[in-house]
Amino acid sequence: MAVTPDVAKELGLTADEFQQITHILGRTPNFTEISVFSVMWSEHCSYKNSIVWLKTLPREGDRLLVEAGEENAGLVDIGDGLACAFKIESHNHPSAIEPYQGAATGVGGIHRDIFTMGARPIAALNSLRFGNIDLAHTKHLVRGVVKGIGDYGNCFGVPTVGGEVYFNDCYNQNILVNAMSVGIVKVGETVSATAEGVGNPVFIVGSATGKDGIHGATFASADLTEDSADDLPAVQVGDPFQEKLLLEASLEAIRTGAIVGMQDMGAAGIACSSSEMSAKGGVGMDLHLEKVPTRQANMQAFEIMISESQERMLIVGHKGQEEKLLEVFRKWDLVCEQIGQVTDSGHIRAYYHGELVSDIPADSLVLGGGAPVYQREYKRPAYMKKLEKFSLSQVPQPEDLKEAAHTLLASPNLISRRWVYEQYDSMVRTNSMSTNAPSDAAIVRIKGSDKALAMTVDCNSSYVYADPYVGAMIAVSEAARNIVVSGGEPVAITNCLNFGNPYNPEAYYQFVHAIKGMGDACKKFGTPVTGGNVSFYNQSVFKDRTEPVHPTPTIGMLGILDDITLQTTIGFKKENDQIYMIGTPHNDLNASEYLRQAHGIQNTPPPHFDLDEEWHLQQNVKKLIRMQLIESAHDISEGGMFSALLESAFIHGLGFNIETDGNFRKDAYLFGESQSRIIITIAPDKEDELISQMNAHNISFTRLGEVSGDRVIIDEADFGPLSEWKTVYEDTLSQKLDNQ
Repeated sequence: MAVTPDVAKELGLTADEFQQITHILGRTPNFTEISVFSVMWSEHCSYKNSIVWLKTLPREGDRLLVEAGEENAGLVDIGDGLACAFKIESHNHPSAIEPYQGAATGVGGIHRDIFTMGARPIAALNSLRFGNIDLAHTKHLVRGVVKGIGDYGNCFGVPTVGGEVYFNDCYNQNILVNAMSVGIVKVGETVSATAEGVGNPVFIVGSATGKDGIHGATFASADLTEDSADDLPAVQVGDPFQEKLLLEASLEAIRTGAIVGMQDMGAAGIACSSSEMSAKGGVGMDLHLEKVPTRQANMQAFEIMISESQERMLIVGHKGQEEKLLEVFRKWDLVCEQIGQVTDSGHIRAYYHGELVSDIPADSLVLGGGAPVYQREYKRPAYMKKLEKFSLSQVPQPEDLKEAAHTLLASPNLISRRWVYEQYDSMVRTNSMSTNAPSDAAIVRIKGSDKALAMTVDCNSSYVYADPYVGAMIAVSEAARNIVVSGGEPVAITNCLNFGNPYNPEAYYQFVHAIKGMGDACKKFGTPVTGGNVSFYNQSVFKDRTEPVHPTPTIGMLGILDDITLQTTIGFKKENDQIYMIGTPHNDLNASEYLRQAHGIQNTPPPHFDLDEEWHLQQNVKKLIRMQLIESAHDISEGGMFSALLESAFIHGLGFNIETDGNFRKDAYLFGESQSRIIITIAPDKEDELISQMNAHNISFTRLGEVSGDRVIIDEADFGPLSEWKTVYEDTLSQKLDNQ
């Protein structure tokens, strides 16, 4: 096939990019070469519309062992000679088209990023966004995604320890599926994704290569339309049992010392792993594609180069030690086939049955090399000016506060996710400490030590939609707050940046200002960005309109508990324990779930937030936990104080008796989502010491009441038995999903 600008356009490349490619090659590319460029220069692989702003994020920290972008995942020192590798990535478009395989392969891909570095995955988390839960299509997607995540993770043997699930109409067509993996490795025993040593052999290991996932990276770098189902072949198919074998074989192969470098084959397959490893090492590779084991006969060269078949790795070994690698992979009954060698050409040269079918400079394909870099136009979205007109005085106060509370609690964004997490194995490997004693962050024990890891994923996209800068700061701050109130110290973040089309100036404004907010918050908390994923084009295109999703910069944060006895849980412990709110309340219902559920007001400015106030609060809560003053701690977020109190009460079936402050609207006091507030309980005999500490460090606090019986009492009004509220909380999601 003759390659023309029109062919390039069909593959997602612009006319200017086609000209740039012909300049790089000094000739017109053939079809295999243009196919490679199309996936490698897609947004999904090249970050061409985002890298300018990503470079402004803080990327250095005392605990970092590699900087962002250096390896497949971030790596931080957690002491005792151990390091933690962690990363979050999206699999949005595939999951929207084929939810089971899309979600499953997203889980598999992120775990490979971790064990490719030599780390053993010990925990998984996820962040999921769906549309209106009452739609049959949404129910189909929820069931498929949750089953895909559960089946893959359970078979692979890594516990899913935390996550979040939100529902909003903006995700009706374009759902978000973000998966995070966390692993442990001894310092100094990691493997780099680098090719070095001219003459060293290049191996493909793992599964055979098929036609699944071809042009998957290009598919992920375009809008979803009503015809996107036609792109179903771009969705990969996963095999968790094969990946389990690949994990064990890879870790054993690393221990032989025969590996120079290793990289998993995710987006863009062989093309990506070979070019990135070569560019990083300043070398080239000669590849012989007929040696690649395939699942289907008569695969063409371009298909072999860019296939995204799962459970595969590219390994550069030490020349003369080939048999060591072959022996390990034979033992695990896995493919290990030498398909090429390292050269000093700087080019990725691909041969097929002796014919040179592709010859491309490795550096021209990769981020930071010859791949294009753009800085798009952006402008403040027009809707933000409309939001500024909102006033709390427009919102009538509820005549029946209990009825309003019931309406709020039934929100699909506040009810229990039990239907979801019961499909995940959270106890495999027996490291999880927060399954039966939940904390705001997931706590995973580091076996053989007195330490634990704290991990969380957080983002309220309604806040980010209301104000991208403030909303992104809140996302980072809430992640840090969840780790702090669980007894941990925030260390670093990984991010998954889900936005609309970067060519839309208003969508790009959301991206730019979210990056700025994220960066400022990370600097404040000393949590550098170790890497992550940018996912643009998350919007649905209809015949008469285009609808971007809410900007959703998901934060995956890692924290450390240097002493596992510091773990602080959310559940009320004993009757008569005193309930306090630490932080300052506000007459604020902005961007609250209450406004959406009880009043039908969908979008307003973000809730009150001050970064310095948040930082000051967290530093002092850490001190209180280390002084062992606190019995339980739970941050106030979606659903406000009332939701936080109920969640703490449900754990051990202990109710509460509280009073509101007459200086505030009752609905704002109970249901408002102003930030930088935490619910704690303390034993009565420690009350004086708590007050002394709060006053000494200028921390705002309010005594709310006490843990009491099994009922919910507010301002002496009996809101009913706790069991009544728990039934709504526990059963609503399953009822909705089972209702056809």
